[in-house]
Amino acid sequence: MTLYSCCLILLLFTWNTAAYGPNQRAQKKGDIILGGLFPIHFGVAAKDQDLKSRPESVECIRYNFRGFRWLQAMIFAIEEINSSPTLLPNMTLGYRIFDTCNTVSKALEATLSFVAQNKIDSLNLDEFCNCSEHIPSTIAVVGATGSGISTAVANLLGLFYIPQVSYASSSRLLSNKNQFKSFLRTIPNDEHQATAMADIIEYFRWNWVGTIAADDDYGRPGIEKFREEAEERDICIDFSELISQYSDEEEIQQVVEVIQNSTARVIVVFSSGPDLEPLIKEIVRRNITGKIWLASEAWASSSLIAMPEFFRVIGSTIGFALKAGQIPGFREFLQKVHPKKSTNNGFAKEFWEETFNCYLPDGSKNSPASTSFHKGHEEGLGAGNGTAAFRPPCTGDENITSVETPYMDYTHLRISYNVYLAVYSIAHALQDIYTCTPGKGLFTNGSCADIKKVEAWQVLKHLRHLNFTNNMGEQVDFDEFGDLVGNYSIINWHLSPEDGSVVFEEVGHYNVYAKKGERLFINENKILWSGFSKEVPFSNCSRDCLPGTRKGIIEGEPTCCFECVDCPDGEYSDETDASACDKCPEDYWSNENHTSCIPKQIEFLSWTEPFGIALTLFAVLGIFLTSFVLGVFTKFRNTPIVKATNRELSYLLLFSLLCCFSSSLFFIGEPQNWTCRLRQPAFGISFVLCISCILVKTNRVLLVFEAKIPTSLHRKWWGLNLQFLLVFLCTFVQIVICVIWLYTAPPSSYRNHELEDEIIFITCHEGSLMALGFLIGYTCLLAAICFFFAFKSRKLPENFNEAKFITFSMLIFFIVWISFIPAYASTYGKFVSAVEVIAILAASFGLLACIFFNKVYIILFKPSRNTIEEVRCSTAAHAFKVAARATLRRSNVSRKRSNSLGGSTGSTPSSSISSKSNHEDPFPLPASAERQRQQQRGCKQKVSFGSGTVTLSLSFEEPQKNAMTNRKNSLEAQNSDDSLMRHRALLPLQ
Repeated sequence: MTLYSCCLILLLFTWNTAAYGPNQRAQKKGDIILGGLFPIHFGVAAKDQDLKSRPESVECIRYNFRGFRWLQAMIFAIEEINSSPTLLPNMTLGYRIFDTCNTVSKALEATLSFVAQNKIDSLNLDEFCNCSEHIPSTIAVVGATGSGISTAVANLLGLFYIPQVSYASSSRLLSNKNQFKSFLRTIPNDEHQATAMADIIEYFRWNWVGTIAADDDYGRPGIEKFREEAEERDICIDFSELISQYSDEEEIQQVVEVIQNSTARVIVVFSSGPDLEPLIKEIVRRNITGKIWLASEAWASSSLIAMPEFFRVIGSTIGFALKAGQIPGFREFLQKVHPKKSTNNGFAKEFWEETFNCYLPDGSKNSPASTSFHKGHEEGLGAGNGTAAFRPPCTGDENITSVETPYMDYTHLRISYNVYLAVYSIAHALQDIYTCTPGKGLFTNGSCADIKKVEAWQVLKHLRHLNFTNNMGEQVDFDEFGDLVGNYSIINWHLSPEDGSVVFEEVGHYNVYAKKGERLFINENKILWSGFSKEVPFSNCSRDCLPGTRKGIIEGEPTCCFECVDCPDGEYSDETDASACDKCPEDYWSNENHTSCIPKQIEFLSWTEPFGIALTLFAVLGIFLTSFVLGVFTKFRNTPIVKATNRELSYLLLFSLLCCFSSSLFFIGEPQNWTCRLRQPAFGISFVLCISCILVKTNRVLLVFEAKIPTSLHRKWWGLNLQFLLVFLCTFVQIVICVIWLYTAPPSSYRNHELEDEIIFITCHEGSLMALGFLIGYTCLLAAICFFFAFKSRKLPENFNEAKFITFSMLIFFIVWISFIPAYASTYGKFVSAVEVIAILAASFGLLACIFFNKVYIILFKPSRNTIEEVRCSTAAHAFKVAARATLRRSNVSRKRSNSLGGSTGSTPSSSISSKSNHEDPFPLPASAERQRQQQRGCKQKVSFGSGTVTLSLSFEEPQKNAMTNRKNSLEAQNSDDSLMRHRALLPLQ
């Protein structure tokens, strides 16, 4: 019964191998078996299965020399471990390696053999029979290559918790531990590669690209991640296509049409070499050049694509390659391969035939080698009709180093080193089991697994906690997703000048450990575009916007397609292709080209500009003229004209005018805080002092002439001290206004940016417009009162108060300041100060000219009029006129009384006034005699009153010469009206 059971199991195992495992394999016995999945062929022959007969297994075609080198790397690592005295001593590793033919179906056939073997071992039949041909369970699998294949394999192996360590599957989907429980890998996932591709495009300032991806679990997730990264960097995708090595010709033609018609020159490709090859062949056939290919690591160094005959269309390829490793002794191991020596390697025979294009004599016509040649290399190698008869027989003495194949390209060991590292990872996990101390294990209660009866799930547990140092001194440990974080080398395809082959020049690297923004390094000097050019190609939807412009969105177009819009005033862009213009700082403005910011123009009423110079000259002229008048009045201070104008108040008035002219200078020049606080009070106080002097002068004389009976009280009340007191009180009110203003809201220098964008106006912020209004309003109030008194006293003798001229000066003052208000409100910047200066100068010149120029003219050019006789004559005329009016009024009243009493007439008391109504003088004198008499005795004037004429006469002879006349005048002065007249005549000269 036992023998029968053993035979049955052997029969089942034999059937299982035939049913689930490919016939061709590399296999070696050992205490622990590792499985391997490698693409020894690029694909399978397309075959229509019509199901009229039992389906046959598809044939693998197109030999992959690199895949065989990867297989050799696994065998080399296992043999090196078996020879190591420290790693797994007294333990032997075996292997079972199958060809996936780069196809999911073939890979699953091999995986089923691993699983079936494990199921047989789970029956524990060793105690019933000793089966010498029995092979232990596969406790771990190295492989597979493509992400799509690894996805299918991982789903199956994960059911039995058999650890799978891939060396080339980089899809980010495989990091999902909920779905792929037992999957690990020694290659970085595509998460970093897609980011690196987007960084390269951003580095070369491209923004218009196309994407092509393999229609599998490698291409789709990779290109999807790239789209996410591109969107963050404002990179637009013109087209996105999916390809496969099994796509029909029509689909390939359609993709090529899209590439040919696209304006994007950069094409990002996430694909393997076999999937991309049909597309590249069609592009070569159509001779579509000028494209820049950005290659993922799966085809960046593929021998199917990196061929000299394809170089004219893909010579600008920039690709990613895994970091190269070092495997000491591997070169010699590769050179030792031989069909007769490699008895455990069932792939060695086909490798030999494909390398030397011969057939081994013991190989039949229908052997896999000849069939492979017939199906695949008729296209690639172009030798024979596909049968062994067209190949010369192999001698077995061929030199492997004499033939250049990808198998012997061991200069950059990338995938091969990942295979080597995967085997060592499993070995170190077994070593951890082998050296485990009970109580410190990873299993329940710290228990350890038995190395002699180790199971796959136990190895998986230790792989997840693996940590060791590889032969290059680097730390190896899988993260929580079963990934190893690694760096990339950036390669550029060059054409070798020696043999015309395609070489991969390293032009940079990508360090995933570095900070964001510092991960990418590219040496542009090493890059050749289109195989010879150093100029970076242009791949943008729109031309770059020059500095001074920004990108403007075109409606209905992607964001990368834009128009260049000039930066608005006040903004700039100093870089090419700016997304937005930057705003200039507050004190700066954009230059004419909007490429930079320049300091804003500073404007104020400057001393050096023509307008400022003109105002300054006028102010200086006013000061000079006022000083000149003051000098004239000082020199001629004892003359009647000066004395008649109340010289002390005239001096104070001239001083205030000097202050007015001087205050205008505070409005010129760059405003400072102290000038802003000084100029308005100085102007306001100066004008109030000036108006106060004029007001007191005018009002004093007016009140004296209006008084009926002069008394000593009038003289005391209108004394000089009281006049100055009134001037001080009027001015003090203005001083109080200014003090309150400066205390509560003092003016200050202000840099105004709002009036004109490119100009900074330095002005004075008045602090309180209400205070300024009070200051000017009070001045105008005093001017209005002064105008009232001046207008009322306009008929007084001009020698006293120049009433008419004061009236004119006040009118000028009002016109100036009433015009000033709207002008001040409607102007801005430096013109505000200019308007106020003009107003100050105009008002000051008006006062100076109206009040003083006439007197200065008489003093300097008409000295004959500057005499006491002229002054008294003018005064007496006014006095007699007033007295005559009073006499006539009394005479009219007396006549009315006489008429009412009986018609009698009477005369007025004796006086020096003679009256004649409607009659001429009965004794007229000649004109010359009359003038002589007036010069000797005084003056005589006729005053008309409508109904008659009154002749006024007054003598101004010296007392010692005209004693009798003076006595007569003294007697006449007894009359009250005559006394008032004399008092008014002498008042201005006192």
